[in-house]
Amino acid sequence: MARYETLREDELASDRKQVVVEQVSHSFAGQMLAVDEMSFTVGAGEFVVIVGPSGCGKTTILNIIAGLMRQQTGEVIVDGQAPRAGRHDVAYMFAQDALLPWRKVIDNVLFGVEIQTGSRRPSREVRENAESLLSMVGLSGFGDAYPRQLSHGMRQRVALARTFLMPSPILLMDEPFGALDAHTKLMLEQGLLRLWDRDKRTVLFITHDLAEAICLADRVLICTARPGKIKSEIEIDLPRPRDINQLQHDPKYHELYQKIWEDMSLEMQM
Repeated sequence: MARYETLREDELASDRKQVVVEQVSHSFAGQMLAVDEMSFTVGAGEFVVIVGPSGCGKTTILNIIAGLMRQQTGEVIVDGQAPRAGRHDVAYMFAQDALLPWRKVIDNVLFGVEIQTGSRRPSREVRENAESLLSMVGLSGFGDAYPRQLSHGMRQRVALARTFLMPSPILLMDEPFGALDAHTKLMLEQGLLRLWDRDKRTVLFITHDLAEAICLADRVLICTARPGKIKSEIEIDLPRPRDINQLQHDPKYHELYQKIWEDMSLEMQM
């Protein structure tokens, strides 16, 4: 597979901020304040994870960055521009796989690229890349299957392959593995790490799983309870590439887990 080359090494080294969220607030129905003056940045090629109690506005801020809704106050800049739905430089992976049931697996993987290019006939190179991605997520040989023939975990693997096939330097991921069993979740987390190590895209990832956050992130941002704002930031100074199974034996991993858990517990009133 051709290596993803949109981000040059000099751009990655420059600490360029691809996502800037500054003093953003948003309420629903004019009453419920979901996000309150939230501020953070994500550098080019950085993997940032946001954790926080349910209802603290994590998905809301991701939807604002994706251009699916507009913040009521504050400013959001995505790669130098205001957010806008349908941008080709931003890909969004939801918690649900959202596969098209009438399309085969390989055609579901190709769907995002088709939408971006406006072509139903992707090049042979793109198709080969799609097949390579299916192999990387453990679905070699399933290209001609239909979504109804796959388990939930397999469907999420298809969605992951579809997301990474899109030539978008910025990836937004909203609890994509949250509903999976523990074993499948670990497999997909390791697959995501391999894909990120290869491409070094800019990722903003939402999760409730602290172990997942530590395994994946360069930095973890901790939200307050609703209304959500960033209360603290923890650098995950674990070496890359990472093997999730090996991390479980690293004392530093457990130190980070305890530190994040203590901070989170204050927001959950435990």
